[in-house]
Amino acid sequence: MREKLLIVDDEHMILELASMVLSSKGFDISIVDNATESYELIAREQPALVLLDYMMPKVNGLDALKEIRKRFPETYVIMFTGKGSEEVAVELMKAGASDYILKPFSNAKLVERIENVLHIRSIELRNKELIQEREKLLDEIEGWNHELEDRVEQKTIELERAHHEVLLTEKLAALGHLSAGMAHEIRNPLNSISLFGQVMRAGLENDPEMQSYSDKIVSEVERIDAILVKLLSTSKRSPFKLSTVQIGDVIEKSLQTFHGQMQVQGVVLRKQLSQKTPSILADVDELGLIFSNLFSNALFEMRQGGTLSVTLVHDNKEVLVTVSDTGGGIPEEHLHDIFDPFFTTKKRGTGFGLSVVLRIVKTYSGRIDVKSEAGHGTTFHVWLPLL
Repeated sequence: MREKLLIVDDEHMILELASMVLSSKGFDISIVDNATESYELIAREQPALVLLDYMMPKVNGLDALKEIRKRFPETYVIMFTGKGSEEVAVELMKAGASDYILKPFSNAKLVERIENVLHIRSIELRNKELIQEREKLLDEIEGWNHELEDRVEQKTIELERAHHEVLLTEKLAALGHLSAGMAHEIRNPLNSISLFGQVMRAGLENDPEMQSYSDKIVSEVERIDAILVKLLSTSKRSPFKLSTVQIGDVIEKSLQTFHGQMQVQGVVLRKQLSQKTPSILADVDELGLIFSNLFSNALFEMRQGGTLSVTLVHDNKEVLVTVSDTGGGIPEEHLHDIFDPFFTTKKRGTGFGLSVVLRIVKTYSGRIDVKSEAGHGTTFHVWLPLL
């Protein structure tokens, strides 16, 4: 069944062009040029999504957004806006917008944003159905046996995991919109600072101390730029090249990078990799980032020695890679936060490593989970589907 969309904009050119583009993509389109009439259309047609202009006469887009989200909670809203400030974006998201699109926009970007919001909507509506089912089971649980109690508990775990994945998806999507703009705006002044620092150094050949200050300026600029690169990598996929990859070879290559560090720290490596591991279609460097981040985190927790265990097993559907350490473990209250962008317990950490891991695993339709207990180490499980 075709998804129903409603476009609300007082510019008839926008209505015509957007309607034409989206109809060609298989959507069932309705249009209206004011917010008041849109309420009647939504009540009658119950569209999955409304594309709503921010600046409109009589009832403005922000007020209309609040009214739609209040009266029609299952109808999601994407805002059209010509104002690209962060304050406007935050205001719209707080008011209930699922996304916002800056004018002028490309047809491809419009379709991409719509499909992303519709995907999130389907997950969230399914979550609501599961929550209602859970509540019904809880009402009846007194008369059920132990087997049904276990079933309810499992349902609860699945709900929490699904809800947390939706939140992470939304966070990464929002981070992607903001980080691209931030990187562009920050890199311009950074480039100027770096150039001036290099010019200053050339003019201070007779003053080694001042030259060292100039070197520090350039070094700090490079460090900030590296942080920006990591920020972008958490939400946006870098250029990639797919090829047939043996996961065992990728793990071996990643481990080689850390052999020296393991020797210095007194870490023992226990490795069990299946022979003739089936292939998957992936970018070898991108896949390597999963394991290098997991190994780096494990070694950080074992600076005074320990055991790093890496195992790889598979069946005819997927590969399971397990990475375990004997470090200090992760406190229970932090387990649900470790994949969040910016979350870190390290003094000099950026909090991007595990966010990148999660994004890459999801890119390949895989799964990842973590089990840990403070003082008893941490274990990550990564499942990746085969070709």
